[in-house]
Amino acid sequence: MITLVKVVYEAVRQAFQQLTANKLRSFLSLLGITIGIFCIIAVQASVDSLEANIRNSLNKLGDDIVYVQKMPWNEDPGENFWKYQRRPNPDYRDLEVIKKRCKSCGLADLHVFIGSKTLKYRSNSVEGAFVVAVTYDFDQLFKPDYEKGRYYTPAEYHYAADKILIGHQVAENLFGNVDPIGRKVTLLGRKMEVIGVFEKSGKDIVQVMNFDEAVIISYELAKKVANVKTNHPFGSAVNVKAAPGVTLQQLKDDLTGVLRSHRRLKPREKENFSLNSLSMLASIMESIFGALSKAGWFIGGFAILVGIFSVANIMFVSVKERTNIIGIKKALGAKRYVILLEFLIESTILCIIGGAVGLVLVQGVLQLLEGTLPFEIFLSAGNVILGLSLSILIGILSGFIPALQASNMDPVVAIRS
Repeated sequence: MITLVKVVYEAVRQAFQQLTANKLRSFLSLLGITIGIFCIIAVQASVDSLEANIRNSLNKLGDDIVYVQKMPWNEDPGENFWKYQRRPNPDYRDLEVIKKRCKSCGLADLHVFIGSKTLKYRSNSVEGAFVVAVTYDFDQLFKPDYEKGRYYTPAEYHYAADKILIGHQVAENLFGNVDPIGRKVTLLGRKMEVIGVFEKSGKDIVQVMNFDEAVIISYELAKKVANVKTNHPFGSAVNVKAAPGVTLQQLKDDLTGVLRSHRRLKPREKENFSLNSLSMLASIMESIFGALSKAGWFIGGFAILVGIFSVANIMFVSVKERTNIIGIKKALGAKRYVILLEFLIESTILCIIGGAVGLVLVQGVLQLLEGTLPFEIFLSAGNVILGLSLSILIGILSGFIPALQASNMDPVVAIRS
């Protein structure tokens, strides 16, 4: 045990001597390790941060909701645009049929995009706010958070009261520091009372709707003031939540049967609707994350390969410079494994230093990007361990042949050289 501690101490001391005695050579040799670890861990940290954000978003939104639309989420809209454009948009009749016939459905609501409109309050105005009409179950289905105010009462909804809900950004631009609740704004040519303000949207990448710039009106009110029959590709959707104990696939199967029957599709006819779910986005994201991860390993792998040869070169030089000392140690009884271990530990220490610098650079870059990216980015403990483990593996690979050469030296020949 004492011998092992001495070997480790000697190896660490020699490693730092190499760094200080030949600063430029050590810097250039370890640069490959640093760049390689930086590339791999930076990409892994970015991918993990993205994945964590998306999974957190999916957990918030729930994975038990199906969005009935005419366009699918897992295809490029431009690829088969006219094929899907010919489909009818989901409407209120679809919603009624789903609520009546679909046994596996829990809550369901209809969203209809009315368009980008201008809101006015006294001398202030907000242009480009997107107005969406929703049915009554919207609040229970998506459970939005309110900064101020409330949702519609049953009477306000059914009697099409001139009342609206607005997003945080709309409220800030229109009212400033004035409390918006109870104020009347002009929208679609009518005076409407603000009864609720949504909380500012977080940094979640996956969101059903960014409420910050949204204006929500009841579907009953929309029928009176706007055209609720839209032909926009994503102009309307029936959103259906699975009943307790019902799987997403079972819900999709039931919805398919109900909608095919309602729309009178023949057995051989294809569906003229799409059943979308957030799990589809998750699977698409996973394939993108996999590609990004492979790219990081590919780029970092070349840098690490250069680093391995560079560190091996340092170790060969170190063996040559200390040949006489190696011979004396072996003549005094040092075992082969002691010499081998000494040089392996030395090369590993050098690589750990290079890897640690790479990790520090990753953390620095992530902190610089933190304020500019729309999601939280972090360096996890798992990626730190991965970076250090790679550094240790690189150290062993790059130092093994020089260490083996040193351990196999003949003590007499080594002392004379």
